[in-house]
Amino acid sequence: MSSPRDPAHPGPGPKDSEEGSLISIPEIIRKKRDGQTLQPDEIRYFVQTLGSGRSREGQIGAMLMAIRLRGMDPCETLMLTREMAASGTTLEWPAQWRGLLVDKHSTGGVGDKVSLPLAPALAACGCKVPMISGRGLGHTGGTLDKLESVPGFCVSQSPEQMREILEKAGCCIVEQSQHLVPADKVLYALRDVTATVDSLPLIISSILSKKMVEKLSALVLDVKFGSAALYHTLEGAEQLAQSLVSVGNHLGTKTAAILSRMDEPIGCRVGNSLEVLEALQCLEGGGPGDLRELNWPISVKVTFLTLYTVKVAVQKRTLYYVN
Repeated sequence: MSSPRDPAHPGPGPKDSEEGSLISIPEIIRKKRDGQTLQPDEIRYFVQTLGSGRSREGQIGAMLMAIRLRGMDPCETLMLTREMAASGTTLEWPAQWRGLLVDKHSTGGVGDKVSLPLAPALAACGCKVPMISGRGLGHTGGTLDKLESVPGFCVSQSPEQMREILEKAGCCIVEQSQHLVPADKVLYALRDVTATVDSLPLIISSILSKKMVEKLSALVLDVKFGSAALYHTLEGAEQLAQSLVSVGNHLGTKTAAILSRMDEPIGCRVGNSLEVLEALQCLEGGGPGDLRELNWPISVKVTFLTLYTVKVAVQKRTLYYVN
């Protein structure tokens, strides 16, 4: 059902510093603080210490701030994403699902409830949607928080439970866990309290590490821009979208992105349980027009990617725009 590490991934990282390795968390923080490029084994070592007790919360916070202030080059970002994905198990699916595994992710916005009606809609079209999602970050609402407003709804599922749900319903929305991308779970919780939510490499590694372990056939990213988005300008959102598409494709998942405005809430209702109700209205063919309108292009892009009809465009890192 799942494997602890992608077979194509490099082997175990370096030993702890007290066992003879020259690598240490303070040294890694210092290098990034001073704007130096981290080596792959240093990034691997940092990620492997997350949640293990070998790195303290203060050190993790310092590292997040160093990345926020100094950034990461494309190779560092790619390595961080790969190592975060490898921190847990990689999901494995039946051979007959090949070509049907799809997902979508949004960079977030007020009232952004698109995932709730989109996942079952894609499942109804014959797709399998193993969505590993996140909680609220900054001013944005989290899909998991919305679902947990439903009494008794459990977002914590094992890989075996995910497969069972996908076989029965065609889609599931779950959280990071001790099995699934545990490194992201640690960093995700600290980004909000360390004011590092808008860091480009941290956004990219958080989003794509979760998607990488899903073994997807296609991924569409909804990158927001506007006064209520993480990136207020179209230029900033374009940079994020281009980086996400580039890293996603380098990691072996056919990836495309749309850019959508976030100057006002999506739909008419804001609040976890209220947004669930609005999502149900959308599934029934009702609800606000802007929610249905945004679901449509994302669904089309997912379908196109799955059917390979825009294979050349995706290989060229083409972006799709919704204004």
